Amino acid sequence: MSKVAVITGAGSGLGQSTALRLAQEGVRIAVVDVNEKGGNETVEKVKEIGPDALFIQADVSKAEEVKKYVDQTVEHFGTIDYFFNNAGISGSGKYFLETEIDEIDKIVGINLMGALYGVRYVAEVMLKNGGGSIVNTASSAGVIGQDSVVTYSATKHGIVGLTKSMVAEYAKEGLRVNAIAPGPTETPMVKAFYEANPEMKENATAGIPQRRLGTAEEVAELVTFLLTSKAEYINGEVIRIDGGFTNTK
Repeated sequence: MSKVAVITGAGSGLGQSTALRLAQEGVRIAVVDVNEKGGNETVEKVKEIGPDALFIQADVSKAEEVKKYVDQTVEHFGTIDYFFNNAGISGSGKYFLETEIDEIDKIVGINLMGALYGVRYVAEVMLKNGGGSIVNTASSAGVIGQDSVVTYSATKHGIVGLTKSMVAEYAKEGLRVNAIAPGPTETPMVKAFYEANPEMKENATAGIPQRRLGTAEEVAELVTFLLTSKAEYINGEVIRIDGGFTNTK
């Protein structure tokens, strides 16, 4: 039987591109997103490639909805082999002392608590079945400090800690947990952020040695490699995919 992957934030951007890339490997996909339209679009695209796919609508900042998407995936597919723990938001781009408390709560709820809840419930299933592979989405802002994204950066640094500490606890039981740290990448979330803060796109591109943004397809290739057995001895790593952006910091 083919493998099963759960992908959060799979209705667009990195999540959708990774779903399609994994589908090319014959992986069945549980597509998790708060956006019903985007989630169903990803399901249709995966099914066009061949594997089965299931859309589950969920707000990952709510533990009960995270447990729901895990339970529904197991009910439908029987297991979970791979988890791309990817859902996230960037925020307004305001400096920290100008940021409303509600925005801080929202970013932490989705980016950090959502990731913690996801690993909590997915890893439980994986360990019952002898192990599995998780990739968490961190960010270049999770490995260096960046202005205008203080709360976002704090959550992404938290993702790095989550990744490394889960390996310390559960690698011996067959769990692999890695993280990716994308730099500025052409996704709907990043596009919206730069449209609201155009000067930041110019500054970011100028700071990337390759002088361009990354693509979702490039990131999906890395995630697919890390999730699958081809990378079975890579564990606890945070792999930067940023055109050299953080290498110069």
